[in-house]
Amino acid sequence: MELRQLEYFVAVAEERNFTRAAERVNISQSGVSAQIRQLERELGAELFDRSARAVTLTVAGKAALEPARAALAAAASVGQAVGEVTGLIRGRLTLGMVVGCTLTPLFEALAAFHRAHPGVTVSLLEDGSDRLVEGVRAGTLDVALIGAAEAAPADLGSSTLLSERLVAAVPPDHPLAGRRRLTLRALAEHAVICMPPGTGLRTAFDRACAARGARPTIALQASAADAIADLAARGLGVAVLSESMAPAYADRLTARAIEDADTPALLAMVWNPPPSAATRAFLTATRREWPPVG
Repeated sequence: MELRQLEYFVAVAEERNFTRAAERVNISQSGVSAQIRQLERELGAELFDRSARAVTLTVAGKAALEPARAALAAAASVGQAVGEVTGLIRGRLTLGMVVGCTLTPLFEALAAFHRAHPGVTVSLLEDGSDRLVEGVRAGTLDVALIGAAEAAPADLGSSTLLSERLVAAVPPDHPLAGRRRLTLRALAEHAVICMPPGTGLRTAFDRACAARGARPTIALQASAADAIADLAARGLGVAVLSESMAPAYADRLTARAIEDADTPALLAMVWNPPPSAATRAFLTATRREWPPVG
């Protein structure tokens, strides 16, 4: 029995899909399947029920899952313990980030971390903020850049990198472009284009609307700011963005602060305490490139 077989077993169990598990561990699907079959032969029992569309654990698989996770954690702790005294960090860092992220400081921090710690294999996954938080809690992600509203999850370690107000962005000929003051109730008179539920910006917008009794119509949803801006520029609705997003579209859209949207949209790093040596090193690199706020 090899550690890599246990790693593949845990990946398939958590992803419930051989293809996604293969992407996660960066080998071919056939390679994952072959190693799982070998592990099943060694254990003398099938670990997965492959008859349904979604792969599920058998009784034997359920019994094996937590010991497999514990074995992987123990193996990782050996490397971490040695790294603590030698200054050499090895292992894996799995980083999650919100879909559509194009923030240069994050990529600079990742590059600096890679140069300083070439013995660490880095994986980068995109997803919605809610699923990223779930991944950190479950241990499938070491650290994640998420969007949140007001505060990052209290049960996780966190560092807030941005805290900003919401703005509405419209073409120059839109009725809202000429307003000096813009409220949520005025915004609710128009179709809105916003990020989908599960994102920090959308959560901040929904909470602000609930607090003011505003009921806007979300006409269109997109996960990337570029898509939201493009749709708004074509007259399909009012784009709801954060302050730092809006300047990139100033050639096409006029941005107005939503005065009574008091719930800030946050970008934060989150991790399970205590962080691993690799996670601590990455957070240090992030702070150099992108000092936290507050």
